[in-house]
Amino acid sequence: MSKFTDFLEQKVSNPMARLAEQRHLLAIRDGVVSSLPFIIVGSFFLIFAFPPLPEKWALTQWATEHAAEILIPYRMTMFIMSLYVAFGIGYSLANSYKVDPLSGGQIAVAALLLTITPSVVEELGFVLPMSYLGGQGLFVTIIVSILSVEIFRVCKQRNITIKLPSQVPASVSRSFEALIPVAIVIVIMTIITVVMGVNLHNLVTKITAPLVTAGDSLFGVLVPVFLITFFWSFGIHGVSVVGSVARPLWEIYLTGNAEAVASGVEKLPHIAPEPLYQWFIWIGGSGSTIGLVIVMLIFAKSKYMKQLGKAVVAPSIFNINEPVMFGLPIVLNPILIIPFIITPLVLAIISYFATSIGLVSPTYIKAPWTLPAPIGAYLATGGDWRAIILVIVNIFISTFIYLPFFKVYDKKMLEMEKENGE
Repeated sequence: MSKFTDFLEQKVSNPMARLAEQRHLLAIRDGVVSSLPFIIVGSFFLIFAFPPLPEKWALTQWATEHAAEILIPYRMTMFIMSLYVAFGIGYSLANSYKVDPLSGGQIAVAALLLTITPSVVEELGFVLPMSYLGGQGLFVTIIVSILSVEIFRVCKQRNITIKLPSQVPASVSRSFEALIPVAIVIVIMTIITVVMGVNLHNLVTKITAPLVTAGDSLFGVLVPVFLITFFWSFGIHGVSVVGSVARPLWEIYLTGNAEAVASGVEKLPHIAPEPLYQWFIWIGGSGSTIGLVIVMLIFAKSKYMKQLGKAVVAPSIFNINEPVMFGLPIVLNPILIIPFIITPLVLAIISYFATSIGLVSPTYIKAPWTLPAPIGAYLATGGDWRAIILVIVNIFISTFIYLPFFKVYDKKMLEMEKENGE
């Protein structure tokens, strides 16, 4: 077992840890994460516009009549999330290269806007279609943001910039240093979008269609669940590694469902936005460790397990499970790694089918991740009380799976305590 563990740590975990620190993946992660406050706040206006209350109530009728006005904050935040993501990616990537991050963020935004051709509407003049600024345009956002900052970096490193005297204020000097890179990016994007008439969004959508479809399947849900718990088993933050790749897909699903709700569509298109994982699979944190905490509180016999169970119950309720991961520990623990990986896979299968057959509404709200799971699930599904039932069922299943493995480990800890005279 030790040889196998050493092999995995050296050949798998170390390369994956380095991958998680790759600057472009970090920039994507930081860019998406930086937009989360706008996504979370904006998504709640969907609840305000379509409150989970009886239709006959006066508040529900008022919200229905004023839905268009109520949804304006949503359309200026979550609905155009790619605009915020572009700035975040550009800022983060430029900062990692030690070039002006503000200019990097602005160049990325300009590159994204130049992928969209304005339309002329009578009485309004030029109008910019907003659909490509949402989740639908996220892949293009990532590509053009990275490329535009790379152009900025190359120009800076090769001194293809306009340098002003040292007496000039730093803010003005930085603006002129970005002048040539900005010109290059604008010319390139104009040639692609205007001169050549290429719709990058449609092109990328066709290329990534198989990936988007696969990610919304049961297999597409199980793969990231397995990888996240597998990496965590060796002390690597699994969400940081897998989320850098999968989160753009998850955000596309989330915004797709949100747009469907805002448009009055009854059947939401996607099953697997990130809140599906957050509220029905990662209950208590990665590995669905809320069940393990419950087992510790009820069945622990060793002094250490009893004390640890009391210490970690409060953080676990709010989905903070690092104390469990490193306190038991689960990391590099050959006994507890097994249920740590199996439990989320089982919950993923149950939650996927419960959503796909309509027992629970698909998620479309980005609720704060520190909420207790029943509350978060209720909000994420737009007020579906059945989501609370599914969370409770999943907690029971998690507890049941962890129980026999914990008893084996607890017995081992108890024997060690007796040997040490504790």
